Amino acid sequence: MESTEVIREIDSEISLDEGDHDRFSHYARKADIVESAVTGKPIVALCGKVWVPDRNPDRFPLCPRCKDLYEQKKSKENK
Repeated sequence: MESTEVIREIDSEISLDEGDHDRFSHYARKADIVESAVTGKPIVALCGKVWVPDRNPDRFPLCPRCKDLYEQKKSKENK
């Protein structure tokens, strides 16, 4: 099982417009996050967002779609 780490990326104002995925932290594979930090290569979050993490994830709210997908995955693993 691979571990998952939260990477958060957002502007200070949250709205419900196109591009909202840019204003949240996202779940992504830890190995991908580390590789991106070294190479600058974009990664893919659980929700499908592709980006290069470059901001402090603790500053932003968690992406609702990533959270739902992560919880679904965890509930299936616990059955």
